[in-house]
Amino acid sequence: MKAVSAPADGDWRGRVLVDPDMILEDRDVMRALIAANERQMGKNIVDLRGIAMERLEARLDRLEDTHRSVIAAAYENLAGTNQIHRSVLRILDCATFPALLDFLAGELSEILRVDAVRLVLESTEPGEAPHPAVVPVAIGAVEAYVAGGRVAPPRPVTLRQCAPAGDAVFGDRAADLRSEALLQLDLGPGRAAAMLALGGEDPHQFRAGQGTDLLQFLAGCLERTLRRHLGA
Repeated sequence: MKAVSAPADGDWRGRVLVDPDMILEDRDVMRALIAANERQMGKNIVDLRGIAMERLEARLDRLEDTHRSVIAAAYENLAGTNQIHRSVLRILDCATFPALLDFLAGELSEILRVDAVRLVLESTEPGEAPHPAVVPVAIGAVEAYVAGGRVAPPRPVTLRQCAPAGDAVFGDRAADLRSEALLQLDLGPGRAAAMLALGGEDPHQFRAGQGTDLLQFLAGCLERTLRRHLGA
């Protein structure tokens, strides 16, 4: 068999003979060739190979979309894991209760990229908030806020969209919030309920159906740290 010599720049036929993959890997060129072949065959002939190719292309497109979605979800999960780990390490670094409250009021929202953070503490006699991060509420208020008027089994973490959030928790920030994550905290025997509330202006930041494992881990770390500071 005679070897095909390297073609000149303008010799497209020679280039194809030397490197046929150049045509096969170009979808637009292949579609044009198939369409030309179908026109030559006429309308009364069904090209099963062309139909099979179209179906394979559609399947390939779906696989590529799925592949991109999986990669995007993996990156999102990795970013979320890093955010929670940074938050937990910073919580453990807080040597005093005021330092912890300062962290909740400031840096935590930056790490988690949320727009509002509130520590809701139930009390038999709720008074004025001792810190911007703290929201004193009456006994039973946490359960009532999480339930939102619905009868449902209690969950450690509730994610939902809201329009707007409750001002009893988020105060003057409530009108701007469109989704919230509610992390219920157990501060130990003999202590009233508590909750860490995270609010976002993005309605899709927190919504039902999202995973809550990382937020449960964050809640577990926070409640243990609070127990230590409160002497539980």
